[in-house]
Amino acid sequence: MSTILVTGGAGYIGSHAVRALANLNYEVIVLDNLVYGHKESILNKEVRFIEGDIANKSLVADILKTYKVDAVMHFAAYAYVGESVTDPAKYYSNNLTSSIALLDAMREAGCKNIIFSSTCASYGAPKYIPIDESHPQDPINPYGASKWMLERVIKDYHHAYGINYAFLRYFNASGCSADGLIGEDHDPEPHLIPLILKAVKGERAAITVFGTDYETPDGTCVRDYIHVEDLADAHIKAFAYLSSGKGPVICNLGTGIGYSVKEMIDAAERVTGKPVPVIYGDRREGDPSFLVGNPAKALAELGWKAKYTSIEDIIATAWKWENGERKGRY
Repeated sequence: MSTILVTGGAGYIGSHAVRALANLNYEVIVLDNLVYGHKESILNKEVRFIEGDIANKSLVADILKTYKVDAVMHFAAYAYVGESVTDPAKYYSNNLTSSIALLDAMREAGCKNIIFSSTCASYGAPKYIPIDESHPQDPINPYGASKWMLERVIKDYHHAYGINYAFLRYFNASGCSADGLIGEDHDPEPHLIPLILKAVKGERAAITVFGTDYETPDGTCVRDYIHVEDLADAHIKAFAYLSSGKGPVICNLGTGIGYSVKEMIDAAERVTGKPVPVIYGDRREGDPSFLVGNPAKALAELGWKAKYTSIEDIIATAWKWENGERKGRY
């Protein structure tokens, strides 16, 4: 069975990918510096955990050589859009410079496959909806720019050094494991669903809706929410694609269905049976009205399609996590 190195494997999306890989009997090695990740989110005892940083080229190269790693799933990144604007150095240093050290370690060790956790933020303000992979990339914040720049670097490493790649550009990652054992627990929490549910539980006073005058049916922003277990499944399918001798490949990961903020609040009330306290505020700079992906290429190339398309089902998994035992975290 193949061996996979998962960088950032103690994080939100990474921990779900680790669990899915381990359940399929892949040999999994997690490298995480635990700045934002939680070691306890790695539930499979057979998974090897190494605390360390992707910037440590000698450490990464040693791991790749020692365990004869077949591919790297690269999740390790900072992902707070607002913070990236106020502290871009942090984002370019970690998301770009440290990731180049990872690529150089792969070159040294002869590891030729990388599945890169990219983002729809690399597209910037949408010129058309739904967004496909041919949409121009013009990121409007350092977070999106750091991901776009690393895509460019990996493409150059492909042409020069034979590094094969899959770029998976996520839309809005959401939800928690279906059994409620690992979920989303950021600090600070930037994502809409957990913020809504924390307001329902009284852990925060209310959910703030930023803008009600967008060019959408109900005036609030529309987004494409993709369940975290669907994201994990896409990474496994991308590895199978590269392992078959194909590649490189670039795919959007989304459902192709958009839900407005108001629709999300209404759905949360249906799922929880409780009212959501709401405060209405002004628009945030840089928030487009619609951000919905076209996932057709992922189906055609990887054979991947989101299983969670009902927003109630996605929210229900998050609600289960919020009220569960929390044996895992994040």
